[in-house]
Amino acid sequence: MRHRIAAVSAAAFLSLTGATGIAQAQPSSLYAPSAVVLAVAQGEDGATVVRASALSCAPTAQGTHPDPRAACAALTATAGALDTLLAAPDPNRVCPMHYAPVTVTADGVWRGSRISWKHTFPNACAMSATLNGNALFAF
Repeated sequence: MRHRIAAVSAAAFLSLTGATGIAQAQPSSLYAPSAVVLAVAQGEDGATVVRASALSCAPTAQGTHPDPRAACAALTATAGALDTLLAAPDPNRVCPMHYAPVTVTADGVWRGSRISWKHTFPNACAMSATLNGNALFAF
């Protein structure tokens, strides 16, 4: 009797798996997702967004950014470590010493990994001098 129950259970299991199939994990794309929202805001907390742009870099550069190809190239150059944008401010640019903070943020996914980056500059001039020539926040 026990063998008969086991055989019926095995047959039922095989018919169920045959009918429903076995799920296999397959990527929906050959590219890891790379999409970020970039924002420039007034103040230290970044709550008052002045302008923002969406950027998707895989499989092609697109989004609301005015130059998505250049922005994706700039993001690729950082390898997702956006602090590298702060490494080379323009030494020939002189900015006033007034404090009117500007905060830039980047939130999203870069090559399948979550990124969330935020930096506050003392004023818009300091932001421009630091990010000068970088297309990522040129919107």
